[in-house]
Amino acid sequence: MYRHFFKRLFDFFIALIGLIVLSPIFIVVTIGLYFANDGKPFFFQARPGLNERIFKIIKFKTMNDKKDTNGNLLSDAERLTPIGSFVRKTSLDEIPQLINVLKGDMAIIGPRPLLIQYLPLYDDKQRRRHEVRPGITGWAQVNGRNAISWTKKFELDVWYVDHVSFLTDLNVFFTTFKKVFKREGISADGHVTIEPFNGNN
Repeated sequence: MYRHFFKRLFDFFIALIGLIVLSPIFIVVTIGLYFANDGKPFFFQARPGLNERIFKIIKFKTMNDKKDTNGNLLSDAERLTPIGSFVRKTSLDEIPQLINVLKGDMAIIGPRPLLIQYLPLYDDKQRRRHEVRPGITGWAQVNGRNAISWTKKFELDVWYVDHVSFLTDLNVFFTTFKKVFKREGISADGHVTIEPFNGNN
């Protein structure tokens, strides 16, 4: 009952209240990133959601679009702006995803929505992460976030799929605040975020 009805109900109201409460921060960050990113404060990207249905995720844009002399984008570390770094470290870049939650694309708690190009690389077990709506935060995020391996991350995602409950979500919700406050697991060693997933081989 919780998984198929109450979870979506709770998600909607939490997202609505969250947007109202965080609206001052939302406005300030939007203005700051507007100037830092040449008028582009938001980042939109297609991601697979529930049952691999494609939707456009909304995040604050923490990196600019600077390119090298050959027209190729610079590395993530070189494109990460000072305000973008702060927004990423404090996880404020996730706030716009509350809009995705209101629309029904995402949940508050669930496996993080990853890149479309990863879809052909999953094995049957890893693909099960799409049996629930993707989340703003999730079981893998409170157990390592970007500092753990892809294999471990997928194991934790599938564990969540098999153990969705109000108590599990409550645990993830409050643990997320602790992790954000301590800024734990935001990046993998030597990377701004995490290395790309290249399959299981």
